[in-house]
Amino acid sequence: MSISPVHIVGGGLAGSEAAWQVAQAGVPVVLHEMRPVRGTDAHQTDGLAELVCSNSFRADDWTGNAVGLLHAEMRKLGSIIMSCGDAHQVPAGGALAVDREGFSQAVTARLEAHPLVTIAREEVAGLPPADWDNVIVATGPLTSPALSAAILELTGEGELSFFDAIAPIVNVESIVMDVCWRQSRYDKVGPGGDAAAYINCPMDKAQYDAFIDALLAGEKSEFKDWEHVPYFDGCLPIEVMAERGRETLRHGPMKPVGLTNDHDPQVKCHAIVQLRQDNALGTLWNMVGFQTKLKHGAQTDIFRMIPGLEKAVFARLGGLHRNTFLNSPKLLDGQLRMRSQPRLRFAGQVTGVEGYVESAAVGLLAGRFAAAERLGRPIDAPPATTALGALIGHITGGHLDGGKGSFQPMNINYGLLPPLDEAMVKRREDGSRIGSKERGRAKKLAVGERALADLELWVSGAKALAAE
Repeated sequence: MSISPVHIVGGGLAGSEAAWQVAQAGVPVVLHEMRPVRGTDAHQTDGLAELVCSNSFRADDWTGNAVGLLHAEMRKLGSIIMSCGDAHQVPAGGALAVDREGFSQAVTARLEAHPLVTIAREEVAGLPPADWDNVIVATGPLTSPALSAAILELTGEGELSFFDAIAPIVNVESIVMDVCWRQSRYDKVGPGGDAAAYINCPMDKAQYDAFIDALLAGEKSEFKDWEHVPYFDGCLPIEVMAERGRETLRHGPMKPVGLTNDHDPQVKCHAIVQLRQDNALGTLWNMVGFQTKLKHGAQTDIFRMIPGLEKAVFARLGGLHRNTFLNSPKLLDGQLRMRSQPRLRFAGQVTGVEGYVESAAVGLLAGRFAAAERLGRPIDAPPATTALGALIGHITGGHLDGGKGSFQPMNINYGLLPPLDEAMVKRREDGSRIGSKERGRAKKLAVGERALADLELWVSGAKALAAE
């Protein structure tokens, strides 16, 4: 008996991951991607899973970081995004960063080669046709106006939006290495095995103060119709951070801690700008945390004030684009289906998560839910003790209603997972007490161990159900 396909709208990280999960479950899938038929303000290629902002999937240590735990869980579930990310990683200290072009090309090639995946290059204008009875909408922050309007009409909600800003990318040959040096913060060795994964540009107090003055005075892009839209705190433009206080950047992306200037090790830097490798060749480096809405002319002038970047050649300047998400706790059920029209599932940033990995993770779950439903073997969401389950909880049920507009996008963090019994992390296996300084690390390790064990039980249960 033939199986009807699952339709997925959007070929970004979430849509690509969802398509892979559906196909790997043995269910045909049609992945609808509007590029290159219709472009967006942020994408530069027609590749699937294109990374339009940073090239980093953030920290990769499951024993001490929540996003690292999410990485580990996704790897256990056969994530195409993590597999291709691992295959195309570039040095980034303790983070997993990727060659963005190689990564996108790999995801595209694997999906194109899968016998159960059909890629349709077309815009889905408006709601998907009524005869598509199992649909995942994964259109991300740049949902086409026609589809966005149709979804909003269906929900009866006002649109919730915020701005995402893009950081500039610099040609490495234009960086003055007599001024800059290579080092990861605290010399931490990352998944790529490199403890000197960042290029660091030092600033003294006078240089920092002049830079802040220039940021505050620089000409910025204005979007008068969107001025009511908030920024997501995890992706603030650098000049917006500067407006919040002159020292804000020194405690954020320009913090000097954990770094020592090779050229002048006796002098402590007042602030440091870091660049992270952006492609496998190591020819392009992005300015970490330097998302911006400065106009292009202002960017080149101001960023060339940074020591070591006086002659910087920019492969891409920063930019700004709008993000859109649903009031998911009200609109979606625990299977990511729209309550008013259950044939429609949603995945990715549009559900109210932030970050590449989080978006792909929700796509992974949406794909598994859709495939299980198509096969007549529905599955529950992963336990709340897992990072995957915690994200579903945030999206669909963990929100305290603070009034209209109070639901906001969120990265994965330990605060979304249930707390541990304190007794579990007060003593070692030999009975000796764990000191207060070590306890934080011990808690994170215990949370990770609990999550991976519970995920294994969830996977085993799903396999048993499928075998019935």
